[in-house]
Amino acid sequence: MTDPATGTPAPPPPSPWERERPARAQGAPARLPLSRDRVVDAAFTVLDRAGLDGLSMRQVAAELGVSASALYAYVSSKDDLLELMYARLFDGFAIPRPDPDRWQEQVRDYARSARQRLLAHRDMARLSMAHAPFTAELLPHVEAVLAVFRAAGLPDHVAARAGDIISTYIDGFVLEESMWRDRRAGHGSGDPAPALPDPGEMAGEMQTYFASLPAADFPHLRALSGLLVTDSSEERFDVGLEIILRGLASYLPDRMGSQDS
Repeated sequence: MTDPATGTPAPPPPSPWERERPARAQGAPARLPLSRDRVVDAAFTVLDRAGLDGLSMRQVAAELGVSASALYAYVSSKDDLLELMYARLFDGFAIPRPDPDRWQEQVRDYARSARQRLLAHRDMARLSMAHAPFTAELLPHVEAVLAVFRAAGLPDHVAARAGDIISTYIDGFVLEESMWRDRRAGHGSGDPAPALPDPGEMAGEMQTYFASLPAADFPHLRALSGLLVTDSSEERFDVGLEIILRGLASYLPDRMGSQDS
């Protein structure tokens, strides 16, 4: 039978055993093709929702609406996917040309930016601690960090350790932040942890407790009760970073000479 309006063959009537399918919406956008970047994007979505322990290839595939096997055209394994997520941490993370007169300021900017990037995704500090930035894509980043320390005049044996020390500090600090943030958000496994008060309220309670301790037994806790605990993570981070930077600066040749004299 021919459709008189178009002159083309009309479709046959549906058979009794044919399943009814929903009509495709007119003008509906076609599904975006898979790519490595889309797989990594989906993995971050799963990470933020389920945490590192809940991240799986199956969950990433479900986020994309594909089968898990489809992912292996873009990533070879879950470990490969984690490597790509770690590398994403450094996207756009440029370190300026070394300036010996501003090396401490450059390191501060680097550390603060790294902390914010880790905080941008749940469990990112855990992922960072499990990977070393020595892949071909990330070696230029390591080279740039070492250049800052060597240009400052730090002895080679100190410059070789400085980047690792600061990176370990950043990872550890953010890991602690993330664990407390997860507890406040109710994340975690096993028995539910007790509800946590607001950070400011919690800091106030601890300061009051330290101040109430017997002075004969805890003179230092009492004396420092107002300083030991703060509700500002930025302040704690900056103080810790400053301690590291001043320690590194003590190894500069002119500082060492003045200490020996």
